[in-house]
Amino acid sequence: MKDCVVVGGGLIGMLVARALTDEGAQVTVLERGATGRESSWAGGGILSPLYPWRYADAVTRLAGWGQARYALLTQELRARTGIDPEWTQSGLLISDMAAETSDVLAWGRRFDVEARITDLAEAKQIEPALGEVDTPLLWLPSVAQVRNPRLMKALRADLDARGVHVREQAAVTGLMVESGRVNGVRLNGETVACGTVVIASGAWSAELLEPLGLHLPVVPVRGQMLLFRGAPGLVRRIVLSRDRYVIPRRDGRVLVGSTLEHVGFNKGTTGEARQELEAESRRIVPALANCEVERHWAGLRPGSPDGIPIIGEHPGIEGLYVNAGHFRNGVVLGPASARLLVDLITGAQPLVDPAPYQPRVMAEAV
Repeated sequence: MKDCVVVGGGLIGMLVARALTDEGAQVTVLERGATGRESSWAGGGILSPLYPWRYADAVTRLAGWGQARYALLTQELRARTGIDPEWTQSGLLISDMAAETSDVLAWGRRFDVEARITDLAEAKQIEPALGEVDTPLLWLPSVAQVRNPRLMKALRADLDARGVHVREQAAVTGLMVESGRVNGVRLNGETVACGTVVIASGAWSAELLEPLGLHLPVVPVRGQMLLFRGAPGLVRRIVLSRDRYVIPRRDGRVLVGSTLEHVGFNKGTTGEARQELEAESRRIVPALANCEVERHWAGLRPGSPDGIPIIGEHPGIEGLYVNAGHFRNGVVLGPASARLLVDLITGAQPLVDPAPYQPRVMAEAV
């Protein structure tokens, strides 16, 4: 495992490359655009799945491993690069809990998560800016966030310091396979030889693997976001209500998102989505009605069934691995996903049972 190519320079790809260098590998990252500028940059950076009890245990286990280590990861990156990803334990308030209270409390006990059901009066003590949201609410005080664009910059700087060869605007057009083993990748006009290839291309992962007999159930799902310019302290807690969230940053900016749209690879924004997100922001935090919308953007999540990522080796091609399909939870699942994949590549004891994440569906032998 001396020469490895990671196809994809988003959060997952950069974390995989970082973990591979810890194992002594020489790593090249090939990114079709600019590193860290797709879904890794476009999301909110909440270090928890939204409505986490609704997910399969396979998602919760990866999330919990990363949650326990994110503060240390960001400290290491800040020390090495001078870029602060702003890990902040904001806590998470979730409304609309009336029908799921027993499920939530059982989930919290099973995974040893501090979870408390509260009413609106107490919730407004936790977050004074809260509007008239649905009750009861759930308070998850341990949930943190990162400022994901800064996390992307810190990871890229860390890879540069480690000697990882990162190539941007380098779209992989195919994979080189001989006698059931991968031996490189093709770009326009050239090839890159290697013994291990990791496909971590987010929503674009499926199109690379389909010609090799593996149907990857990963599709682009557009999410639109708004960024408000507010005063520091206007909002202190992350609030989730009716599948829309409000995320406060340290400098007073507030993110509001996000839509879920199946529109292919279209990253355009729409006036309808902006209007809906503005209305939801005022419902959740009325004071945002007095704040300027600084930016409106969209990103493409790598959607997958049930949000369980696909992590493991191609079932018919030795040395070809995939780490994709994290849907809405790439930031919180990223560290554990990268560690699990590298465990599988090196033959180390995997941090969790890898079975739920394995690529399974072969169309035909290659």
